[in-house]
Amino acid sequence: MRHLAEGIHRFQRDVFPDKAGLFAQLATTHQPGTLFISCSDARVVPELITQADPGELFVIRTAGNLIPAYAPGSDGVVAGIEYAVAVLGVRDIIVCGHSACGAMTALAEGRDLTGAPAVADWLRHADASRARIAADTADEAKVPALVRANVAAQLANLATHPSVARALAEGTVRLHGWVFDIPTGTVEEVDDAPRPATAA
Repeated sequence: MRHLAEGIHRFQRDVFPDKAGLFAQLATTHQPGTLFISCSDARVVPELITQADPGELFVIRTAGNLIPAYAPGSDGVVAGIEYAVAVLGVRDIIVCGHSACGAMTALAEGRDLTGAPAVADWLRHADASRARIAADTADEAKVPALVRANVAAQLANLATHPSVARALAEGTVRLHGWVFDIPTGTVEEVDDAPRPATAA
């Protein structure tokens, strides 16, 4: 914890003064243009990858960047998506997977998750992702293939949310799929995003 406290001091001393005007504006304004849905993995930092300033990204992080298909009821992921789209009016939504994803590795390798029942239950939201992978995919290609297929499947799930479906129909939001490669820092686009009905 000590290094985190030291980081706060460095932020207050070295970073905040240069951005004091921005933070003063953000104190009364919240208008991010992009909803960024990524994995909870500590190696994936949306603001660092995109070099976005505070206030630019509305971020939702889940294990495996999984997005449950819409169902009525109380759910933090659903509420976050609805708030970003229907209230904040984001214009772009990015679903970002990444290399060496622990969730996708567990699924691709068929790991025993009986000791983590909540994790096992959550990963059922990747069933469609697994179905997209060819049965004859080589072992060494399974994780990368599943990471990519999972981004596409989660984009499809995202489009089932009423706020997103409405925005797509109105042409006011665009969906994007990305895969971040940790060792190289590269970002590859996944081209399976549902398209707006009209140009945004």
